[in-house]
Amino acid sequence: MLERFPMPQLKRHALAITIMIVACLAYASSFGQTLPAQQSSKLGENSSAAAPHPAPSVFADVHRLMQQGKYDEALEQLQSLAVQNPKIEGLHHELGAAYYKKGNYSKAAEEFKQATQANPEDREAVQLLGLSDYLAGRPAEAIPYLERVQTWYSFANVDASYILGICHIQAKDYPHARVAFARMFDVPADSASSYLFTARMLLRQEFDPIAEEYAQKAAALDPKLPLVHFLLGELYLYKSRIPEAISELQKELANNPAYAPAYYKLADAYTRIQKFDDAERLLQRSIWLDATSTGPYILMGKVLEKKGEFDLAARALQRAAAMDPNNSITHHLLGQTYRDLGRPEDAERELKIAEQLQQNENKKP
Repeated sequence: MLERFPMPQLKRHALAITIMIVACLAYASSFGQTLPAQQSSKLGENSSAAAPHPAPSVFADVHRLMQQGKYDEALEQLQSLAVQNPKIEGLHHELGAAYYKKGNYSKAAEEFKQATQANPEDREAVQLLGLSDYLAGRPAEAIPYLERVQTWYSFANVDASYILGICHIQAKDYPHARVAFARMFDVPADSASSYLFTARMLLRQEFDPIAEEYAQKAAALDPKLPLVHFLLGELYLYKSRIPEAISELQKELANNPAYAPAYYKLADAYTRIQKFDDAERLLQRSIWLDATSTGPYILMGKVLEKKGEFDLAARALQRAAAMDPNNSITHHLLGQTYRDLGRPEDAERELKIAEQLQQNENKKP
């Protein structure tokens, strides 16, 4: 089947990006700035009940082990230090960092919570506590800590704003999600743009009805906002609401006539109602504007095959296969086209390639 609007894939992609962002943040935060000597100087101004400030070398071996990926050994050393002196300053922070690196986010959250209780000024612990709760599947618990991070800077950290917005979505607090994404993109929270950005994020998280509502609100606030009608067209196309999809994509092209993907998606809509000549014309425009995307070539091959123009269909699909040889859909359609052309050996080869690629895809987690 030709790719339409792959919601689950988009969700997995968004999660992968989030985990990558979090890993980068953790790497930057957990090394080079986690030594207690590098914490705020206010620590020394606090009460006399504070534990003696450790020498910078106390956690040096732990940091070295974590840099080498030896998280269990690092934890063993930290636990040994805890037995010797459970009041070592920064111990819970270091334990949290080690558990975080290991991927045990629940334990990391426990340690970072103790670190923030011992030192409310430990901003890294606050941030990593929020991220740990998020990755442990507790978005509602992560929100207060991530919101504190936002208040520390005149301009929010983009990654933190993104994760905070996703937490609000998962907690079904859509207005606060919109505020987080508006901050992320530096636009007013009540603007059409903020509704559009939030609609896109909602769609990635498969909150389709709310995404539609927010996209419609964006369109109402600014009917000429680029990509707002495209998003609605994509959504309606995925839902097989073809007349609405066509209407929205036509509006997008009226506002944004040089946007190649809109021609491609509109062509896809026309293929659903078997208007193949209109689809071909739109696909040609999409390719003229952007010859680097495989989607229009694949759909062009499908359209031309339906019209009985097998030679041209084969050329379009061959181009798509050359651009992306690992797309099973391309090889499957090319196999069908070769069969129509009376080339059984080529057809069998392409269909086997398609089957193998599909099996490989199904094996992926």
